[in-house]
Amino acid sequence: MKLGILETGRPPRALRPQFGDYPTMFRMLLGEDAFDYVTYDSRDGLPEDVEACEAYLVTGSPAGVYDDRPWIGPLLDFLRAAKGRAALVGICFGHQAMAQAFGGNVVKASRGWVQGLQEYQVAHREPWMDETPSFRVAASHQDQVVVLPPMARIVAGNEFTPFGMLAYADQPAMSLQLHPEFEAAYARALIAPEGPPYEAAAGEAALRSYDEPDDRTKVAGWIKAFLASS
Repeated sequence: MKLGILETGRPPRALRPQFGDYPTMFRMLLGEDAFDYVTYDSRDGLPEDVEACEAYLVTGSPAGVYDDRPWIGPLLDFLRAAKGRAALVGICFGHQAMAQAFGGNVVKASRGWVQGLQEYQVAHREPWMDETPSFRVAASHQDQVVVLPPMARIVAGNEFTPFGMLAYADQPAMSLQLHPEFEAAYARALIAPEGPPYEAAAGEAALRSYDEPDDRTKVAGWIKAFLASS
């Protein structure tokens, strides 16, 4: 399968030499030989033909889907054009962009930042998932989906982020607010000093959380199973 990675942001400059960019992280997560990968920088241009790839994965970004940036509108248009013509996976900003494109709404949440390992409870098990009742993966976000797209269903979430993982009834599409591509070392490095302006206590709690095991490998398996079934 040809998987187009739609790059919508980059790690902080100081962290790139050690950890690489987001497409690199996803190739490592999913396996270098799992797909025929091609990367598109969404800020410079998108595929002219939606069917150039059988599937697309939209990465995270420091931008918000509501920001007045010249590349965001075309990205949302591309996602709408891809509906039913290519499988879609969205991660963090990608999760939000898909929700916004397909009739939901995303805002900067008044609850503030969430960081560290977050546990989501599974509300609806999809065919490409195992029977686990919950999973833990790194988070780093303030924006949230607050209105569910009409054809989306909640797969998983928690009290802080109820619409944390979605699947779509009218197309092969799934998305996740969390970051399975973040290894613990990168997630720790992101918190400080280059990372978002967390309160000190919250940042310390987030750092401690990365001493615990996570389920990023499990989630990677779900993504691969979803794409294989699409």
